[in-house]
Amino acid sequence: MELARKLEILSAAAKYDVSCSSSGAPSRGSLGQAGLGNTTGMGICHSFTPDGRCISLLKVLLTNFCVYDCSYCINRRSSDVPRARFKAEELTQLALDFYRRNYIEGLFLSSGIIRSADYTMEQLTRVARSLREEHLFRGYIHLKTIPDADPALIAEAGRYADRLSVNIELPTEASITRLAPEKKVVTIKRTMGHIRSHIEERQGERRAPRFAPAGQSTQMIVGADETDDHTILNTAETLYGAYHLKRVYYSAFSPIPAASSLLPHQAPPLLREHRLYQADFLVRSYGFSIKEILPAPGNLALDIDPKLAWALNNRAQFPVNLNTAEEWLIARVPGIGVRNAKRIVALRRQRRVCFDDLIRMHCQMKKLTPFIQTSDYFPRRDSVSSEVLRQSMVKQQLPLFPFGVV
Repeated sequence: MELARKLEILSAAAKYDVSCSSSGAPSRGSLGQAGLGNTTGMGICHSFTPDGRCISLLKVLLTNFCVYDCSYCINRRSSDVPRARFKAEELTQLALDFYRRNYIEGLFLSSGIIRSADYTMEQLTRVARSLREEHLFRGYIHLKTIPDADPALIAEAGRYADRLSVNIELPTEASITRLAPEKKVVTIKRTMGHIRSHIEERQGERRAPRFAPAGQSTQMIVGADETDDHTILNTAETLYGAYHLKRVYYSAFSPIPAASSLLPHQAPPLLREHRLYQADFLVRSYGFSIKEILPAPGNLALDIDPKLAWALNNRAQFPVNLNTAEEWLIARVPGIGVRNAKRIVALRRQRRVCFDDLIRMHCQMKKLTPFIQTSDYFPRRDSVSSEVLRQSMVKQQLPLFPFGVV
């Protein structure tokens, strides 16, 4: 098979893995021709470094052959999609060619399982080792690890990769058992634990060789089973705490050809995936707990973002006086993010904060006016009911913010 055709197939197959913050790609649909289509820029996607920089990655699979038959996966053993496989040397040279032409700044590499977990992990590591040691590659490398692989192979991979990830795939053990019976939750979590241990060991030794300095991440599929957002977020919170993950990524389930009767025939709304990212962001960056965001079992509201939903359910805490409130409480006001909360606190060391200051900071004025008080603006508490306020916010059709909430 020609190299270009391999790249077409294996970059398209990689688009279902969102755990590198890819964006700008076409629909992830699997039905019909969409399942075979190109990824924008022949596998080039965007990701974000820990310092916030957006970088371009070659996002590709080593192969889409797989010995597993997970019901939700387009590359499952029983699927009839076109198959391809890169040789390790081919993929190494392809990444180098793209890098030298300044098309990419790094590589996101995953794979189906071929022969065995150890064999597959060794092939993935071989690519990373060749790039680093033979070609002195200094770009970003994100490797997907194979949970069943020998821990020594995963430890070696961490010496060459900037980030490692282990996909938990589904939010509950019952769903994994039902839809991916060949995978074991205990194995996945054991691998996450090994990676965490290696990262912490290197952090404690000043001259120790690096190990996955950008940490580890995972992915959960949303909508492939009946699990609600409350359970999904609680699972994410547990993973963050137990394995010190940098990110949990959420991927809306995409119906696949000749699907199992165990799967839904319709994809969940992509807005549900977006709301989960927003809720996750509130937990990581704003200090919210899952109990505050979603106190009871169920799903997040789709018509308003979770931060606004929390504020409407806690009207007694508002309006917040921006001239006296603590920074963490100001950041919780809908329409004011963490950065602007810091600016407000810095400004009031010089003078009192007024309404026009918020306009100059480009805060979301339509959102925040019912929830704040300044030196020249005093809304009446509960002058409008939460339900009326909610309907008003929905009618305004406030824009979506894909990387967080304000």
